[in-house]
Amino acid sequence: MLKSHEGEEITMTVLEVKHLKKSFGSIHAVQDISFEVNAGEVFTIIGPNGAGKTTTLEMIEGLVSPDSGEIRFGELDWNNHGNTIKKKIGVQPQSSAMFDLLTPEENLNLFATFYDKARPTEEILQLINLTDHRNNHVKKLSGGQRQRLAIGLAMISDPDIIFLDEPTTGLDPQARRNIWDIILQLKELGKTTILTTHYMEEAEKLSDRVCIVDQGKIVTLDTPAALIEKLTEEREVRLSFLDGTDAAKEVCLFAKDLDSVTRTERKDRSLKLWSTDPENTLYSLFGFTKEKNYHVEQVSIREMSLEDVFITFTGKEWRD
Repeated sequence: MLKSHEGEEITMTVLEVKHLKKSFGSIHAVQDISFEVNAGEVFTIIGPNGAGKTTTLEMIEGLVSPDSGEIRFGELDWNNHGNTIKKKIGVQPQSSAMFDLLTPEENLNLFATFYDKARPTEEILQLINLTDHRNNHVKKLSGGQRQRLAIGLAMISDPDIIFLDEPTTGLDPQARRNIWDIILQLKELGKTTILTTHYMEEAEKLSDRVCIVDQGKIVTLDTPAALIEKLTEEREVRLSFLDGTDAAKEVCLFAKDLDSVTRTERKDRSLKLWSTDPENTLYSLFGFTKEKNYHVEQVSIREMSLEDVFITFTGKEWRD
């Protein structure tokens, strides 16, 4: 994000994708994908398996040629400026691309020789938190440490744009959060990160914008907060009653007459309702329960999440 002389933030587009299409025989992997990525943002692509995420990424990275469409990095395109683009981007290699009998330091030093300029290995080791393991052979590293090294290898050329394809898949929660910390550090360094992930919480916490892809097309694209806000004006309110089923039944009947309540569900002594104004709904309900001398055991308001957005737009349950 740049600033004008007046201090206003100026959005600069660093990647523009227009009408990308790619088929493999009769399989239309990518049908028509267009988006822009801004400098310094974490832009995340999510979608069900087979949605076209990886193919889209591989086309943008120059690994696969699109059947049609346009990919531009500012004024640069792959047909005319391939070598220049390669210096601007960093791609997280697959585990198999590392040399198992070399150490993280030796892998980084080796990858550094592939580029005209490279970020100091010492800086990269600190960034990926592998300084203490710098002299261990890669084959002895844990899965999380190997993934951190993969990000370090993507960073060695000091690229402006970093591509991370499902960098936390298969990692335990602590190792996953270590990767999150690195991605946030990259953002602080002003880097642009294009991420794919299988984890909805990850997309919601890390992303400036999320692009949901299904069947080779973009179904929605916005900030996580805006996507959740667009989903529905309703919130789910849950209550349970110490006084049992009869209390829940009577409160359910009362709730149905409130203008803010759109629907209700009751099971035994538990009640779920959906309200467009949960604060006032609860105010009315508590007034009623006090009048009836009913005792509420538990109450909660469930906020919508990015997973709700995903299910709404794709019609598919999310599976990690």
